[in-house]
Amino acid sequence: MIPKQAVPTIQCDNKCTRVTEWRFSPGAATGYHRHEYDYVIVPITSGQLKLMGPDGSTTVSELSAGVSYFRNAGVEHDVINANDHEFSFVEVEFK
Repeated sequence: MIPKQAVPTIQCDNKCTRVTEWRFSPGAATGYHRHEYDYVIVPITSGQLKLMGPDGSTTVSELSAGVSYFRNAGVEHDVINANDHEFSFVEVEFK
């Protein structure tokens, strides 16, 4: 079975930043990726995301709407909606 894919919508992409809204149906995933830039995540909804690392380990993060966090470039993971409802966030990357 092919996993559901999260839906990215680029809202802004210029020489300084890229802003992407991500929408996840229940069980949807971004697919494994590596972040090229430092970034901030701003959750639009509250809920849990499952993060799968390069070694296959998983962690669950509890996110609250409007409570942002920062990560450095180089993070590698797959991000999966662990909720029974749609989950969304805005990702702001600093080029």
